[in-house]
Amino acid sequence: MTLKFTPDHEWIRVEGDVGTVGITHHAQDALGDVVFVELPEVGKTYAQKDVAGVVESVKAAADVYMPVSGEVIEVNEALRADPSLANSDPLGAGWFFKVRLSQPAELDTLLDETAYGQLTQ
Repeated sequence: MTLKFTPDHEWIRVEGDVGTVGITHHAQDALGDVVFVELPEVGKTYAQKDVAGVVESVKAAADVYMPVSGEVIEVNEALRADPSLANSDPLGAGWFFKVRLSQPAELDTLLDETAYGQLTQ
């Protein structure tokens, strides 16, 4: 299992050719209380850095970017029903969607936990 981060504050946890994507602790902290999420359409294909969704809080709205190219194979319906999961458990139950990677080498362009930590200091 590989965990990587984008400079735009998304995370992706990869197992095999499937990545689970969400927003980081830093992102949810900066946004404040999440009140709405717009999730991508299952079956839709995205390129790396495409906007794949939106997260809205009481303070702001932010795009959710695709960390790698691929096809969305599942969305977190629990998050749609309870957007606050993005605040209470951003790296767990608050995941946004799962993507089947079409360009696994793109993972090499993402940040590891140490590099992401340095970015957010």
